[in-house]
Amino acid sequence: MRTYYFRLHIVLLALILGGFLRLEAQENTRDRGGFGVADTFENPPRLVVGIVVDQMRYDYLTRFWDHYGKKGFKRLIGEGFLGKNHHFGYAPTSTGPGHASVYTGTTPSGHGIIGNNWYDKYTDSGVYCVGDTSKTSIGTTTNAGQFSPHRLMTTTITDQLRLHYQMRSRVISVAIKDRGAVLPGGHTANAAYWFEGGASGGWISSSHYMDVLPAWVQEFNASNPAERYKQVWKLSHKPESYVESGPDNVPYEGVFTGEAAPVFPHDLPALWAANGGYDILKATPFGNSLTLDFALEALEKEGLGADEITDFLAISFSSTDYVGHRYGVNSKEIQDTYIRLDEELERLLKELDKSVGEGAYTVFLTADHGVSPVPAYLADAGIPAGYLYKNKIRERLGEFMSFTYGTTDLLKGFSNNQLFLDHDLMRNLELDPEDVRTQFAEELLKYDGVYKVYTSGQMRSGSFTEGIEAILQNGYNQKRSGDVILVPPPAHIDYSKTGTTHGSPYIYDTHVPLIFYGKGVVPGSTVRKTYIRDIAPTLAVMLGIAFPNGSTGAAIPEVLE
Repeated sequence: MRTYYFRLHIVLLALILGGFLRLEAQENTRDRGGFGVADTFENPPRLVVGIVVDQMRYDYLTRFWDHYGKKGFKRLIGEGFLGKNHHFGYAPTSTGPGHASVYTGTTPSGHGIIGNNWYDKYTDSGVYCVGDTSKTSIGTTTNAGQFSPHRLMTTTITDQLRLHYQMRSRVISVAIKDRGAVLPGGHTANAAYWFEGGASGGWISSSHYMDVLPAWVQEFNASNPAERYKQVWKLSHKPESYVESGPDNVPYEGVFTGEAAPVFPHDLPALWAANGGYDILKATPFGNSLTLDFALEALEKEGLGADEITDFLAISFSSTDYVGHRYGVNSKEIQDTYIRLDEELERLLKELDKSVGEGAYTVFLTADHGVSPVPAYLADAGIPAGYLYKNKIRERLGEFMSFTYGTTDLLKGFSNNQLFLDHDLMRNLELDPEDVRTQFAEELLKYDGVYKVYTSGQMRSGSFTEGIEAILQNGYNQKRSGDVILVPPPAHIDYSKTGTTHGSPYIYDTHVPLIFYGKGVVPGSTVRKTYIRDIAPTLAVMLGIAFPNGSTGAAIPEVLE
């Protein structure tokens, strides 16, 4: 009997000790910045700031690290959480799908934004991802404001935040590009603003959000803040310190109209008229500075983060993409743009500390896609690389269709490396659609510049879990995507031989940074593979709100535990 009671006492002591240890672990989690159950619902961040850096490869963090100050990228990473192995998990990798995927928690297969532009097989016309002629421009007399999120098929994390608080949360989205502002704001944003270049240099919007620009925006535009960036773009550090980039004058980089060579300094005032006036700022780091100027004005004038109801400020830095397209991955221009972006991040964090309060806000930073090195440069370095010539592909396909089917009308559209076939004509000719797709696929595999080909039948019926096939399937939308999908070889792009682009399923286009910082974030990092669709679910768990209604991602536990 004494043995029985002795054992019972041991069990009770173990249970009590285990309870104490669990309580201590929970307290330690709170001390490290994590959320307890009560914290999730009772003490969320007053403001979430979502930052998307357009065309940011992951290695721009590591390659330019020694040039960054202590209070920009290094503060975010040193005090926050870094995803080192973060990917898109779908293709095509471009701005529209990227922003949509970050904020919806799903991929184009779910949210329907399959490209920046695509061929619409139901209207037999090309469409733009946020184009909407039913809307009117606000703040301009041009059509530069005729945009809305009407083609986005699901809700966003910003929509869910608005719904959760009965529309009392304020959501403001800002970007140089219209699609970089419209898609993060979702369907219910209080406002989305984008930059109109040309002779205007002002910030505009759409009737989807408002009937007239708020007084503070009108006053901001009237002060003409863009004018102060009409200056010479010089390297911000000593030229000899830019050892992480190639020579300044190389044949792989594009130029502004009126320039003889792609070299510093870039005299913007002298180039102004020939390059669209204020449009030239988009392709310089000053476009990012102007974006932050406006975002900080919105922060103050809209009172974001001023009360206990969580607000959301979405900022997309678009100029990194314009610079990258013109000059490429290896240019001094792209390095200088990121050095200056680091300074803008420091300015943003300083203002958030001041206006919202350090420890009262949460920031995430990621990209909408990566980018390929310039193939001409790689080829000269002895690395397999080249170009996809779509006009030649169309010409050869015309010969193939004429010989095989007696007509060249079967091909109706060719966008985002997808062929769209005429299904009515196939029925009239009594052709089996999948047989035709397969014949097109086999024909395309014969062409230079084509590496792999898949049919829509394979995308619909297959169940791919890894490799290029899975990436393409995640980007395939049954209602909107094409009949045949072609994939060029690695380091092959459809572009000019100066500058570069993106859009492929390859690692250089899919691997981007992921940083979480601030309230509710456990400092640390992971090399576990995470995906762009995981960002919105992670935020939803952190905020204690519903996931976006098409979400297929998973919350990242390392950020929250």
